[in-house]
Amino acid sequence: MKKLLIIAAGGLARETAAVAVRSTLWDLAGFLDDEPALVGTQIAARPVLGGIDTVIEHHDASLLVCAGKGRSRQAIVARLRELGIGDDRYATLIAPDVHLPMSCSVGTGSILLSGSVLTADVIVGAHVVAMPGVVLTHDNVVRDFATLCARVTLGGNVLVGEAAYLGMGALVREGVEVGHDSVLGMGAVLLRDLPPGETWVGLPANSIRRSSTVQEKV
Repeated sequence: MKKLLIIAAGGLARETAAVAVRSTLWDLAGFLDDEPALVGTQIAARPVLGGIDTVIEHHDASLLVCAGKGRSRQAIVARLRELGIGDDRYATLIAPDVHLPMSCSVGTGSILLSGSVLTADVIVGAHVVAMPGVVLTHDNVVRDFATLCARVTLGGNVLVGEAAYLGMGALVREGVEVGHDSVLGMGAVLLRDLPPGETWVGLPANSIRRSSTVQEKV
């Protein structure tokens, strides 16, 4: 088994650890987190070994970044890149009961939790998180750093943009695009394209605001 370290020790990290400790592929050695109070404690019977920058002391370990929001994961990955950590250092963790046909692909650093289903010709990018029970149907494309919360379901030919966040139980109609940096609220039903940077909620989903990230880019 290959040594694994989880970076960021919050709720997603605990969920990921629950999969990793049952795996025959990974030996979960512990966690790295910048919260001083966590260092020296244990999570899932594994130690918090130090801050994120101490990753350079663990050159033999594969890594998973488990911050819950996509832009937070992206910031950590950028920080690790400055420390010399390349794409080859990241693990890809797929729970054993995930349905993953050969026609589908999952990028480096991504995490697919229990009960998720990919049907056919699905492309999942790097550092994507799919929480329990996510359903990705034919020809879906999920860009890097996107977050799909529990029970999200996408119809066919949906594109989810980079660092988009889809809340628990959200449903997306076939052929719809979810823009980068956008948020689709919990339980929302998306029937038309969600523009980049906007937050939509409801049934059917409609806009409530634009994110500061996109305002700054305009």
